[in-house]
Amino acid sequence: MTNGTMEIVSLSQLSNGQDWRLSLAHDRAEHLMLWITRGQGRVLLDGQRRGVGAHNAIVIPSRSLFALDLGRQSVGQVVVIPETTDLAVPTMPRLLRIRDGGVMNDLTTLIDAASREQASGKSLRAQSMDAYGALISIWVQRQLALEDHAPARRNAAERLSAAYCQRITAFFAEPMTMADHAEALNVTPTHLTRACKAATGKTAADLLTERVLYEARCLLASTKVPAQDIARHLGFGSAAYFTRFMQHHTNATPTALRKASGKFTQAA
Repeated sequence: MTNGTMEIVSLSQLSNGQDWRLSLAHDRAEHLMLWITRGQGRVLLDGQRRGVGAHNAIVIPSRSLFALDLGRQSVGQVVVIPETTDLAVPTMPRLLRIRDGGVMNDLTTLIDAASREQASGKSLRAQSMDAYGALISIWVQRQLALEDHAPARRNAAERLSAAYCQRITAFFAEPMTMADHAEALNVTPTHLTRACKAATGKTAADLLTERVLYEARCLLASTKVPAQDIARHLGFGSAAYFTRFMQHHTNATPTALRKASGKFTQAA
């Protein structure tokens, strides 16, 4: 999404008008900070499911598994920062519930100003956006330093769920089952499933399935890669198995999903 500098987009732009781009568990190549200004819902973050609402800032480092399920009336803006940024970016996902009106206004003012600069077309715009990115980064660092935003101590189930989510982002395209991940984490599949269900509301298998499904849908919608090659890339034993997987989870074939995206129908 980025071209080497920070960008400001809306939640609807981030999802491209397709709910699955936010609601399925996935990770991204960019660092994100979501600033929710209206509405409420739930977020999967750092291996835990949490409630989210207005005046919440969600900090998501690149390659961190997350999912966001918000109501239709929800509104928010997203700061998108390239993975190779020189800005100080948190290494752990964080959910910041902002209660101070002045602090809320500070962030909203910075994001609105950056958004206007982005659309201005003025000379030195990239440098100006970098400056706004630095100010937004400072805002985040100041909030993280407050005792009110100190991360809560995680229980054993939450720690295991977080470790599993990290493995999903690293190995989702490998031909590994949930049981394989459980073995690598030195727990039984039953224990891993119980921990993930307690921490996220989803089973361990569900989380892995969602990440694979997200990748498949992105590749079908945004590339010319043939479906059989996508199947091979994601570790499916055959194109037929991949088709059954997509039909089961989306009620549509890979060809139909690609056609619905309006792109690359000849490649399916």
